[in-house]
Amino acid sequence: MRRGLSNTTPLAVSLLTVCVDQDGAERLEQATEQQRWNVTYESMSEYVSAQRRPAISLESKNANGVLAVVDFDRDAQAAQETAAFLQQIFFGKIFIAALASRHDSDLLLKAMRAGCNEVLRKPIDAGQLTETLDRQNKHWLATMGHGRSAGKVLSFFGCKGGVGTTTLAVNLAYTLTQQQKKVLLIDNHAEFGHVCLYLGLDGNRYHFHELIRNVNRLDSELLRGFIAKHSSGLEVLSSPESHDPNRHIDPDALERTIEFLRGEYDYLILDCETNLTDVNLAVMDSSDEICLVATPEIGAVRDLSRYIDNLSRNEQATTKLHIIINRHSSNGAIGIEQIEKAIRVPVQTRISNNYAECQKAINLGEPVSSGKKTEFVSQMAKWAETLTGMNGNHTTQNGRKKFSLWR
Repeated sequence: MRRGLSNTTPLAVSLLTVCVDQDGAERLEQATEQQRWNVTYESMSEYVSAQRRPAISLESKNANGVLAVVDFDRDAQAAQETAAFLQQIFFGKIFIAALASRHDSDLLLKAMRAGCNEVLRKPIDAGQLTETLDRQNKHWLATMGHGRSAGKVLSFFGCKGGVGTTTLAVNLAYTLTQQQKKVLLIDNHAEFGHVCLYLGLDGNRYHFHELIRNVNRLDSELLRGFIAKHSSGLEVLSSPESHDPNRHIDPDALERTIEFLRGEYDYLILDCETNLTDVNLAVMDSSDEICLVATPEIGAVRDLSRYIDNLSRNEQATTKLHIIINRHSSNGAIGIEQIEKAIRVPVQTRISNNYAECQKAINLGEPVSSGKKTEFVSQMAKWAETLTGMNGNHTTQNGRKKFSLWR
């Protein structure tokens, strides 16, 4: 999985022209040579589509970004099909410009609907083209991690449903916000997630997966239109609230989106489904911590063990694991030592059984108030302090470091 390039690594960019005449192609090549890119060139003399598939070069497939220019004058309908096809093939890393002699509203609408990012007028104006390439270069650098401050990414996965994963993600994100951190809480469920419900927010307008589909034009201004904001200052990206059997998320586009968001926030908290799909594996790859949540009951412990066994094949993932036992009680039938023996890894975090308090907050559509003097609030505060480096109180037990708040 791609995690971002170093500041000194030039972008590998493929310039792909479709039905562009020689003069236009030469102007495009001259403009791209002025950028700090490793450029490869690919020219197609015929329009393409899902039915007329071209042979895509390995250089274009492996490029960091694809700059496609499609001539709309010869056949506008075929040009639209070409743009839509290229958008699908190079999803998440392509910039498409429509090249045309006219700039009427009908052409603009057709080009944008087909996935084009911009319309260039014939003959190509060098100044406009340079401005366009400079802007796209900044976008690619941003979404690929060049020169951006790196916020911390925590992804939450329940070993099974009903273990309180969303509750913990929501309340930790809320508590970090109360500690003056800029936090984005992301509902990464395929549909019908509960994050906005737990916060009393309306997440109907846009959702996280829609943002991913727009990663090729993602910037701070676009992001603002997708965000729901809680009164505490916590910012939220919702999950889809409708069913669409054709909805598909590209893992690479998801990673690029997370890399961009890292530069916008101190912390990203992702509430995820339990399955190990390619999308969730991409989330794990982008995460600094993978928080696995279970409760001290036999079904959850068994599923937690199996979850860890599956992840153990990925050495990078196992080093990020943070095991959380929620609704822990000293009187529980299964003790922490028994759980650790079953899963063969240490439990880092224990959250006391505060089911009634949390359920009341959920029903009211709000986080558990930080003003309350309860054990749950205290544990959330100490957890946030540990993440932000405000709490230096650690103890060592059995040769491994443990945070004292987890007793």
